[in-house]
Amino acid sequence: MKFAYKFSNLLGAFYRHGNLSFSKDGNSVISPVGNRISVFDLKNNKSETLPVSTTKNITCFGISPDGNLAILIDEDGAAVLISLVTRAVLHHHHFHSPVHSVSFSPDGRKFVITKENVALMYHAPGKNREFNAFPLDKSYYGPFDETTCIDWTDDSKCFAVGSKDMTTWIFGAERWANLIYYSLGGHKDIIVGCFFEKDSLDMYTVSQEGTLCVWESDTELEELRKGPKYSERKKMQEEKKRRDEEEEENEDADIVENIGEDGESRGDVIKGSADAPKEVEGIKNVRYSQRSKHYFNKEGDFNKLTAAAFHKKTHILVTGFASGAFHLHELPDFDLIHSLSISDQRISAIAMNPTGDWIGFGCSGLGQLLVWEWQSESYVFKQQGHFNNMNSLAYSPDGQYLVTGGDDGKVKVWNTNSGLCFVTFTEHTSCVTNVAFTSSGFVIVTASLDGTVRAFDLHRYRNFRTMTSPRPAQFSSLAVDNSGELVCAGSQDSFEIFLWSMQTGRLLEVLSGHEGPVSNLCFSPVQSVLASVSWDKTVRLWDMLDSWQTKETLRLTSDGLAVTYRPDGQELAVASLDGTITFWNSQTGGQTGSIVGRHDLQVGRKETDKITAKQSAKGNSFTSLCYSADGESILAGGQSKFVCIYNIKEQVLMKKFEISCNLSLDAMEEFLDRRKMTEFGNLSLVDEGAGDGDGIQLSLPGVKRGDMSSRHFKPEIRVSSLCFSPTGRSWAAASTEGLLIYSLDASLVFDPCDLDMDVTPKSIRRQVKKKEWASAILLSFRLNEMPLIREVLEAVPYDQITVVCSSLPDVYVDKLLNFVATTLEKSNHLQFYLTWAQCLLTLHGQKLKNRSGAVLPTVQQLLKSIQKHSDDMSKLCDWNIYNIRYAAALSKQTAMKKIITEAHSDEEEEESSSEEMDSEDDDEEEENMDESIIVEN
Repeated sequence: MKFAYKFSNLLGAFYRHGNLSFSKDGNSVISPVGNRISVFDLKNNKSETLPVSTTKNITCFGISPDGNLAILIDEDGAAVLISLVTRAVLHHHHFHSPVHSVSFSPDGRKFVITKENVALMYHAPGKNREFNAFPLDKSYYGPFDETTCIDWTDDSKCFAVGSKDMTTWIFGAERWANLIYYSLGGHKDIIVGCFFEKDSLDMYTVSQEGTLCVWESDTELEELRKGPKYSERKKMQEEKKRRDEEEEENEDADIVENIGEDGESRGDVIKGSADAPKEVEGIKNVRYSQRSKHYFNKEGDFNKLTAAAFHKKTHILVTGFASGAFHLHELPDFDLIHSLSISDQRISAIAMNPTGDWIGFGCSGLGQLLVWEWQSESYVFKQQGHFNNMNSLAYSPDGQYLVTGGDDGKVKVWNTNSGLCFVTFTEHTSCVTNVAFTSSGFVIVTASLDGTVRAFDLHRYRNFRTMTSPRPAQFSSLAVDNSGELVCAGSQDSFEIFLWSMQTGRLLEVLSGHEGPVSNLCFSPVQSVLASVSWDKTVRLWDMLDSWQTKETLRLTSDGLAVTYRPDGQELAVASLDGTITFWNSQTGGQTGSIVGRHDLQVGRKETDKITAKQSAKGNSFTSLCYSADGESILAGGQSKFVCIYNIKEQVLMKKFEISCNLSLDAMEEFLDRRKMTEFGNLSLVDEGAGDGDGIQLSLPGVKRGDMSSRHFKPEIRVSSLCFSPTGRSWAAASTEGLLIYSLDASLVFDPCDLDMDVTPKSIRRQVKKKEWASAILLSFRLNEMPLIREVLEAVPYDQITVVCSSLPDVYVDKLLNFVATTLEKSNHLQFYLTWAQCLLTLHGQKLKNRSGAVLPTVQQLLKSIQKHSDDMSKLCDWNIYNIRYAAALSKQTAMKKIITEAHSDEEEEESSSEEMDSEDDDEEEENMDESIIVEN
C-alpha cells in the first residue's frame, strides 16, 4: 500500500470572498476559495484547485498580463507569488497590513497594491532571479480614508485609485511634469469602481449610492511630458524666488516678457544667466471636467451598488447590487442594454473576459459563481456549493460520482473527473445527515432531520420515493443493503431503527433495543447483516434474514460514534468516544485489535478556550471511519484538522494528512497567540460592537460554533465524513473547507519489483528492438517506471496482444491490468487499451475471479475509465447525428431549391422561346405587308 496521497482538488466551494479574474485566453475563470485558488475551465467543463495556499483567507489577487504569474494576498497582508504554469510558490512577501486590491500594469512591468490610504507601486518580478522579488518603486499618498479600487491606462503611464473618502485620485506611474496627482470628487458615498477610457485619460467613476460620473480630460496620453524631479523643481522655485528678489533690487535688469500664442504669460526668462536652470515651457497641467452624471436608482428604492466592471473595447459597464440584480450600460451615453437578477444575495465581485462576451459574478453569501453570456442571455457556468456545513458524502460504485448532503438541506451530486456539480436536489426541508448510493449506482438515498428518508433517481433526476416513520423522528444515520432492497435509518430521539422496502416504500419493521441515540449504521457487503452503534456503549448486529432479530451484541468501553465493515465483510471497525478504534470479527463477535488514536488527532486550541489544546484533546475522538479499497488500512477523522491513516495489521499510524492550514478557521493553532493577550484579557473575547455592556462574549457550555449572530464568527475546522473511492486511487473528506479530494500520485513513488543489475531502460529497449514483447513488458514492470511501461506497451503490435497476454505470469497480470485501467482514463488510444483489457480478462478471468478481493479496485477503476469514455463518445455521437441530420436536411433543401430554380429557368426559356416565335411571326407578317405594298406601287 502506497501512502503517496496528495491534495488533488477541492469540491463543494466555488467562491468565498475577493475579486474574480479571467485567464488570458478568456476560457477560464479564476476564483479564490478560502485560502486557495480554483481555476474553472469553461471550455472543457473542468475545475482545478491549485495545490498552494495562504495562511488565511484570500482577500484579493492579481494576474500578470501574460497569464503566467499570480499574486495572492490574504487577510493579514501576507502575499504569495505563484506560477500558474508550474503551480509552484515562487516568493513570499508581507505587506504588514490588510490589502484591499492589487493590479498589474498592462505592460507587466509594475503592479500597484492599495492598503489603508496609501498606494504602493512595485517592480513586477521578471525572468531574472533576484533576492527581493518585490522591490518598492514609489509610495503614493493622497486619499484620507481607505482605498478601494485600482485601474490603469492602456499604456501604463497613469493609474487611478478610488477611496472611501468619496474621491478618486489619479497618479502618474512616472514623473510627469503636467500630472503629478489629481483628485476627482462629485460623489456622496464610497467609490466602488474607477475606470479609464480606452487609450485616453477620460474616466468613469462609480460610487456605492448608485452614481456614475463621466470625467473628460483636456490632455491626451501622448501629451504627457516628463519633467524634473521634485527636488530639482524645488531648487528651481528657490532660484526663481531669489532672482525675483534680485530683480526688485536691481531696477536696471533687462526683463523680457515671453508671450505665447494664446496671449498668456509663460514665465520670466532672465537674459545673461546661462547657468540658471530652465523651466519647463509650453506644458499645461492636466485638467478634468465633469461631462455628465447618471443615477442607477431612479425609482427611489435605495439599493446599494456593490461591484462594477468595465470593458474598454466594447464600452460596456456592468454593475452589481446588494439585491442580486445587475445592469449593463453602454458608455458614455449610459444606454441601458438590459438588467437582470441572478440571485437574491449581494453580488460581491464582477469580472469580464478579454472579448467582453462573458461576465463572471461571485456571490459570497451563497457561495455562488456564475458566468453569464449577455448577448445570448444564457448561463455559461452556474455553480453553487453548500453554504452551510457539509455533513456526509458517498462515492458511487464506479467511483465516477460523489454525493454530498449539508446543513442547508441540499443534496448535490458531483462528477469526480470535472469537479463540478451537475444536479442538486432540494426536496429536504432540514439538515441532511447522511447519504448513500445503492449498488446499481443510479439511486441515491438520503436521511434528514425533517423526518424523511428520500430516494432520488439519477436517470430522471427526481425524488421517486419518500419514506417516513409512524411518528415524527429525526434521522441521524442511514444504510442501504447490498441488493438495494432494504433501507434503514436510525433515530436520534426515539433510539429506534426503521426499516423500509425500496420497492414499495412501506415500513417493514421498527428495530428497538438500543438505550441511546443511534449514531451510525452499516450493512455488511456480503451478508444481510446490519451493524448499528449507539451511545449506549453497544454495537448490535441484526440478521435481516431471521425475522430481524439481534444476532450479536458487542460491548464497548465508551459511547459508540461510528461503525464500518471491511470490504470483504469479515471485520468490523468501531470508533468510540474515548478516542479508540476497536476491530471485531464479524463472524465470531470477538475483538481482534484496537488503536488508541486520541493523541493523533492533535486538536487545536479555540480562541475562547481557557484550557490548553493538549488538555482539550483528552475529550476528543474520531467521528468518521472508512476502510481502504484493499481493506489493509483505515481512515479516521473527527473534530480536528488532521485525518489519520492506520495500518490495521500492525495497528500503527502510517500517515497524517493536514486538511487545512487556514488560520481564518477556529481551532487551528495548538498554542495561544500571545499577541492577542492584553492586560484586559484575550482580545478574541472582546466584541467591538457590544455597546454599553462589558463587551465580553463567552460561549455557553456545549456550544461548538459560537454565536452565529455575532459579527466576528469563525467556523471551526472539522472533518464530518470520510470515504475511500472504490477504485482505491483517491479518498474524499467532507470538511469545513469543502469537499477535499486526495489522489494517489504514483509518479512520485519508485516501487521496483524484483530489481537487479540487469534491469535498465537500455536493456528493456534492447528487448523491444528484438521484438521480445513479453520479456520487455516483464522487465519494464520490474523497473516500474510508468513512462517506460507506456513506451513498451504501445510498441507492441496490435495483432500480438493476445499472444503476449497469454504468456504473462499471474503476478504481472494484476500489474498490467492496473496499469491499463489507470492509463485508459487519460489516453486517447481507446481501442488499443480496451483490447489489452479484454484479452487479460478473457484469458485470465477465472484466476482473477479467485482473488476478486484484491482485483476489485482495479476492475472498478477500469469500469470508471470505460464509463467516462463512453459518456464522452456518446455525447460526440449524438452531436454528430444532429449535425448529419442538419446537413442532410440542408442538402435536401438545397436540392429542392435547385429543382425549383431549374423549373423556373425552363419556364422562362419556354416563355422566351414562345416570345421569339411570336416575334418571328410578326417579322414575317411585316415583310409580307412590305412586299404587298411594293407590288401595289
